[in-house]
Amino acid sequence: MPQMAEPTGNPHRFALRVYYEDTDAGGIVYYANYLRYAERARTEMLRELGVESSRLMRDDNVALAVRCCAVDYLRPAVLDDYLIVETSLQRIGGATLEAIQTVKRQHVDLVRIDLKLGCMSLDGGAARLPAAVRETLSSFINSNGS
Repeated sequence: MPQMAEPTGNPHRFALRVYYEDTDAGGIVYYANYLRYAERARTEMLRELGVESSRLMRDDNVALAVRCCAVDYLRPAVLDDYLIVETSLQRIGGATLEAIQTVKRQHVDLVRIDLKLGCMSLDGGAARLPAAVRETLSSFINSNGS
């Protein structure tokens, strides 16, 4: 298992509730659903920063896609749990973003996800992050103590 980085700065927080549809027959959250929770949290963080996926696709002909991720499942979440997904941006490159996402129940870490997002052209190849997006995300990192 790769060494997981420690998050920097004050993270964005996204709240959600575990529904029956999220669980397996034992009432435990199905492992792949944590990736869905993380995706929702990243999307909402970007939206709150003014970086909407639909606008990126329409105006800049680019999208952000997960290039790689490492997931560490520490403890299970169960039906009706109230969870918080914390997202900390770690690094912004010319065409990539690195982030750490932690799914928590109260103050207990349940799942840790280290990921790298790549900017890609809708035509299929790699693309640079639009300058305005890079500037917005850099400001978010810097405003959160990183």
